[in-house]
Amino acid sequence: MATAKKTTAAPAKKAAAKPAAAAKPAAKKAAPAKAAAPKATAAAKKPAAARKPNAAFMKEMTPSATLAAVVGAKPLPRTEVTKKVWDYIKAQNLQDAANRRMINADDKLKAVFGGKAQVSMFEMTKLISDHLK
Repeated sequence: MATAKKTTAAPAKKAAAKPAAAAKPAAKKAAPAKAAAPKATAAAKKPAAARKPNAAFMKEMTPSATLAAVVGAKPLPRTEVTKKVWDYIKAQNLQDAANRRMINADDKLKAVFGGKAQVSMFEMTKLISDHLK
């Protein structure tokens, strides 16, 4: 009886080996496709050039008298005006403690913000742009 068990077990191993052999050609076909993928990503990286700044943001603009009290009267690009306003806000500790997106205006900023005591940081840039010429 022991020999009968061995003979039945041997064909099972051979049957299991056949599907594994069938899977190998499929793996070989997939390998060239993977090799082509790195070439495509390398080609995609080459056209990426250095980012150029937008000329509209870099144009120097003159701040109004009320905004000049915060950032100075010298003509500056919009980006620099925003940076100087943020420097002023941080130096004066004007960000709301509970909601950091809100700016509490002091006397100088209240004139820039059109009399509003508190504005959001997104609304602030819109209000500042009204003071640039």
